[in-house]
Amino acid sequence: MKKISILSVFAVLVMPAFAEENSAPVVSNDVVADGAVVEQNESDVVAQYSKQFETPRADNTETVSNPKIRFPHGMQLGAGVAPTSGLNGFIGYNNKNFDSFWAKRLGIRFDWASTKPVKSFINKGIDKFMGDDGIEINDEISIVDGAIKAQHMGALVDFYPFGDTWFLGGWRLSGGYMFGNLDINAKLQGTVDGLPSGTIEFEFDGTNYRYLGNDVYGNATAKWKFHGPYVGTGFDIGLFAGLKIFMDAGVVFTNKAAELNLDVDVNNLQYKDGDTWKNFAGDPNYNNLVADFNARKDAELQDAQDELDKYKFYPMVKMGLMYRF
Repeated sequence: MKKISILSVFAVLVMPAFAEENSAPVVSNDVVADGAVVEQNESDVVAQYSKQFETPRADNTETVSNPKIRFPHGMQLGAGVAPTSGLNGFIGYNNKNFDSFWAKRLGIRFDWASTKPVKSFINKGIDKFMGDDGIEINDEISIVDGAIKAQHMGALVDFYPFGDTWFLGGWRLSGGYMFGNLDINAKLQGTVDGLPSGTIEFEFDGTNYRYLGNDVYGNATAKWKFHGPYVGTGFDIGLFAGLKIFMDAGVVFTNKAAELNLDVDVNNLQYKDGDTWKNFAGDPNYNNLVADFNARKDAELQDAQDELDKYKFYPMVKMGLMYRF
């Protein structure tokens, strides 16, 4: 009988100790077949034990013991515009292939938007809208420059009532929580010709004022820093290969309303004392006049603020393209 080498002995005696529980039984270099001893080659013995350590070949067939991994399917990315917040984007997950009634109907999104990436585009749009002469408030005062800065971010949960039903499956109800801010700035300017007949006269808290010069300017602002629950609805319509059109509309029930402010130039300003118009400039009581004017202006602003405080919701409309993997 042929002697076996040291390699064959190693394969027979040592390698089974490292084999898994379901490894093949150890056989010798000689195999009994039909009552006769059949000699095996050394290479066959080594190959036989090497098979125990081969990595099983991947099987993509979906079975009970080998289900497909479904989580990566349903990742979604979106990009679009939000008129009240700027350039909008989101990342989320919603898988319509789940068998579960609830799993296929629920989705999550992290949503954000900002005017910073399109700041120059927005400013050009505002300037074009206003034109060279601005927007007239009356015959003598105009808004000559404006700027808008806004952003928001938040987390949303989407519910698709119709699951994966064709067409209706794209409709969703959304809820979540949003943080954001909106800043609006407008510059006021006017030129009065033919004074005193063309004076600009206005009233603050029962006191009459008017400008005595040809150049009048001021600055009006509205600042809104908000956070609160979001409720809305929307849809996504498939185009091809996972590409979809999306649209959302809803409101944020904010913690507070926008804050108004108005700065008015006191140069060339007059106030009415009885039937007589008096100048601010040169008046011995100038500082007190300015303080009183600002107090009356703030009182008027407070009245406007009280009305605005009744509306503590921030509207959001978003639209664009999304891709669901």
